[in-house]
Amino acid sequence: MFYLSKIEHTLRLPPHLLRLPLNEAIKLELENVFLDKVIANLGLCISIYDIKEIEGGFVYPGEGASTHTVKFRLVVFRPFVGEIIAAKLKESDANGLRLSLGFFEDIYVPSHLLPSPSRSEPDPYGRYEVKWIWEFGDTKYVIDGLDEIKFRVLSVNYPSIPIEQAEGSKPFAPMVINGSIDYDGLGPVSWW
Repeated sequence: MFYLSKIEHTLRLPPHLLRLPLNEAIKLELENVFLDKVIANLGLCISIYDIKEIEGGFVYPGEGASTHTVKFRLVVFRPFVGEIIAAKLKESDANGLRLSLGFFEDIYVPSHLLPSPSRSEPDPYGRYEVKWIWEFGDTKYVIDGLDEIKFRVLSVNYPSIPIEQAEGSKPFAPMVINGSIDYDGLGPVSWW
């Protein structure tokens, strides 16, 4: 789920950071550039782990900032296919479920990957658009958002950035995880 990735980046260090020790100033600027951002085919950047090497420090003509080439390690979130993760219910609609890990909320479980047979009905409390119910024999198991939901990762996608976005459409997500709860031991933890 979490990986250490080695990155090399050419960094312009703003003059207001030059009062700090070089390692500290570079770490602050790297955090500003990378944290909470998704790098395609790498994942969501969580933290700067350490700085391995700093080269350069050149000031180019017409600029008041030094430029450094930095090699560092970054902690990234990127689940692997087949991994089982526990998340909380964020949204529930006719298309399926949207789950959240707290720091990442673009996890989708489409309706065809819910336990079979499942059906939806309007949520009487109005917390969600619909609530999903799995009918196993004579017993009904409800996905109501009270418990954590365990799901299996089916894919991690990095969609290309749209040139235009239709008004009223959901915000662009640079990383999308698709999952399934149609297997023994998956779904709300209270079921098992």
